[in-house]
Amino acid sequence: QVEFVESGGGLVQPGGSLRLSCEASGTIQSIYHMGWYRQVPGKERELVAVIMNSGTKVVANLGKDRFSISGDIAGHTVSLQMNNLKPDDTAIYFCKLSMVGGEFWGQGTQVTVSS
Repeated sequence: QVEFVESGGGLVQPGGSLRLSCEASGTIQSIYHMGWYRQVPGKERELVAVIMNSGTKVVANLGKDRFSISGDIAGHTVSLQMNNLKPDDTAIYFCKLSMVGGEFWGQGTQVTVSS
């Protein structure tokens, strides 16, 4: 069983910034990657950014030059810094942990970008 504590979502104006944080706990071993996905109602969940167990960081094109990911895989923590936010970034953002035994998701945190 894996539990998540996600924080940092909220309402921000276009051009603003938010930082999402996630900490996982529980029975965790042999992590493949940990990171953030997002979903808009009626659409599929999509990758935002992940950190691989090698330390490699992957940021999807949707966040190139605006988003960055950091964290400590061994410590089961990951953060997503989002700058220059746009209304299209409005979504529920989910923390995900992939490891031996499966994939596990946080409950999600709402990010709304609106003036």
